[in-house]
Amino acid sequence: MTFLSIQLSKGEIWYSAVDTNPLSLYIMHPFWNTVVKVFPTWLAPNLITFSGFLLVVFNFLLMAYFDPDFYASAPGHKHVPDWVWIVVGILNFVAYTLDGVDGKQARRTNSSTPLGELFDHGLDSWSCVYFVVTVYSIFGRGSSGVSVFVLYLLLWVVLFSFILSHWEKYNTGVLFLPWGYDISQVTISFVYIVTAIVGVEAWYEPFLFNFLYRDLFTAMIIGCAICVTLPMSLLNFFRSYRNNTLKHNSVYEALVPIFSPCLLFILSTAWILQSPSDILEIHPRVFYFMVGTAFANSTCQLIVCQMSSTRCPTLNWLLVPLFLVVMVINLGVASYIESVLLYTLTIVFTVAHIHYGVRVVKQLSSHFQIYPFSLRKPNSD
Repeated sequence: MTFLSIQLSKGEIWYSAVDTNPLSLYIMHPFWNTVVKVFPTWLAPNLITFSGFLLVVFNFLLMAYFDPDFYASAPGHKHVPDWVWIVVGILNFVAYTLDGVDGKQARRTNSSTPLGELFDHGLDSWSCVYFVVTVYSIFGRGSSGVSVFVLYLLLWVVLFSFILSHWEKYNTGVLFLPWGYDISQVTISFVYIVTAIVGVEAWYEPFLFNFLYRDLFTAMIIGCAICVTLPMSLLNFFRSYRNNTLKHNSVYEALVPIFSPCLLFILSTAWILQSPSDILEIHPRVFYFMVGTAFANSTCQLIVCQMSSTRCPTLNWLLVPLFLVVMVINLGVASYIESVLLYTLTIVFTVAHIHYGVRVVKQLSSHFQIYPFSLRKPNSD
C-alpha cells in the first residue's frame, strides 16, 4: 500500500470553504445552529461525524436485506415494508443533520483540526456509494425502474460531482461546497417518507405526459451535475486562474487528481462490457460497492494532499489488481470464477481503504496530540 507521509505544522494547514447554496444558508444552517446546542460540549465532533456515517451504512445494509437484487419495487414482486422507508428516511435526514452539525461542534468547542476535515470529507466520499445505491431501491429494476447499468452511470455522475469540489480545492485552495448535496439530501429524505405513504406503485405512473418518475430521477442527477456542479466548478477554477491564485500552473499537475478516478471508470466499465457472465446483472450491489470504495480511497488521498500542500499521486495502487482482473476477464473465465474475483477484489479494496484511513488518522492524531473521538489531549490523562 502507498502511504503518504505527512509533514505538518499547525500553521501550514488551513481550511477554507465557501457555501453559497440558498437552502443551506437560509434554512439548514439556522437549523443546525439550533441542533448543535443540544450536544454537550464534551462530545467530540469526529464522533458526531462517525455516527452519521454509521447511519448511512445502516440504511444501506437494511435496504440490502429487504431488496438484495433491486427488484423489490418492481411490479409483481414483494415490496419493501412501509416502515422500512420511514426508518430509512428519518435516519437519512439525521445523518445529513449530523454531517452539518459536526463542524459547528468543532468551532463551538474550539477543536477544529485537519483530522476533522479528513474525517468529515473522507467519510463523505465513501458515503456517496451508500446514498446512491440505497436510493436506487425506490425505483429498482424491472419495467418501472432503471437498468443496473444506467444506475452504474448515475453513480459515476455523483462520484465525479463529489471529487470535482475537492479537485477545485487542490488547485484553488478553497473548497466550494456543491449545491447538489443539500438539495439531494433533503429531497431524498422526503421521497423516502412519501414512498412509505403512497407506496412504490405511485412511482409507476407518469407524472407528466409519458415522462416517468424514474426518468425524473435520472434527469435530476444528470441535470444537477451538468447544469450546476460542473459550470460552477469551472467558473471557480477560472476565477482563481484570472486572479493568479492557482496552486498548480501546469495543466498536467492541475489534472493529476482526476487520473485515477478516470482510470477506475475505464477499467470498471471495461469489466462490465467484457464480462462473460454479465457480472453487473448478477452482483450489482457488490460491484457498486467495489467501485465506490476504490473511488473513496483515491478521494481520501486527494484530501490528504490538498491539506498538506503535497502532490497528489498520479496512480492509485488499487487500480493495479483491478487492471489484472480485467485482463483475466478478457481472456474468458467461468461465471463462478468471475464472481470470486469480484468478491475478492471488494474485500481487498475495503481492507486497504480502512487500513489507509486508520494509518492517516493515527499520524494526524499523533502530530496534533489529540484523540480522534475525544476532546482530551493524550498528555492530560
